[in-house]
This record gives sequence, structure tokens and C-alpha cells, in this order.
Amino acid sequence: MENFTPAIETLKMIPSGGGLFEVLADDTVVFSKKALDRHAEEGEVLSLFSEAIGLEPAPRA
Repeated sequence: MENFTPAIETLKMIPSGGGLFEVLADDTVVFSKKALDRHAEEGEVLSLFSEAIGLEPAPRA
């Protein structure tokens, strides 16, 4: 997520029970472990997040 720092104004992590989690961009669910009943594949959440906000991650300095 550090590569998206220029595009992220606020980032919140809200604990949930049973290992479930959701990733939202604004109010849109980008990934839901509960809905899909599986963990995300490597890079999947970042790819979906990038797509949702319409930006590619900034290169690392």
C-alpha cells in the first residue's frame, strides 16, 4: 500500500472476527474474504484496489 501513498488520504483497518476481512475503496468493496470464502491470491488485492481507484502504484523511491 505504500506505493499508493500519494492517492490515499485516509487508511483504516477495522478488526473483525473469525479472520474475515474486506478491503474498500471509498464505499466500494474491492475484496471480501467473507463473500468469496477464500484468501486473496498474491497481488490480487493491490490489483483490485488499483483498478478501483483508477491509478497505478507510484514506483518506490
